[in-house]
Amino acid sequence: MVDILHRVGVRTSGPEKVYEALTTVEGLTGWWTVDTRWADGPQGRGDAGTGGVLEFRFPVGGFDMEVVESRPSERVCWRVVDGPEEWKGTTIDWDLHQNGEYTIVLFRHQGWKEPVEFMHHCSTKWGSFLMSLKSLVETGAGAPAPRDVQISDWH
Repeated sequence: MVDILHRVGVRTSGPEKVYEALTTVEGLTGWWTVDTRWADGPQGRGDAGTGGVLEFRFPVGGFDMEVVESRPSERVCWRVVDGPEEWKGTTIDWDLHQNGEYTIVLFRHQGWKEPVEFMHHCSTKWGSFLMSLKSLVETGAGAPAPRDVQISDWH
């Protein structure tokens, strides 16, 4: 198994705003994709509670993520339950900690079966979306899909 790993520092006084951007529909639509919603239950619920499934849609496809863990201002973990075959069963982890003026985001997209070309594409896209997250928290404006940096088609 192989993983995508990134580390980003977000200038903020504490991890609360980063956590909010990772756990609310409003936050997620501000940096990842504007087409984000709960699969069932209350649409726009305030936070991504454990066991809930979030649907993320993009112009070329999408993913459904089950929230596996959510510890306020510390950690968020999703399991991919639907999407491209390469993503199914993988996990996406966000660990947060404060270091001076920055919240450090340690990002892992774990459990890829092999480092296929699509994984390389996704690693680059995750990097650009992490910069969108940083921008959202620091300036109030991210670059979610479909306004994100276009690097190529998915495959």
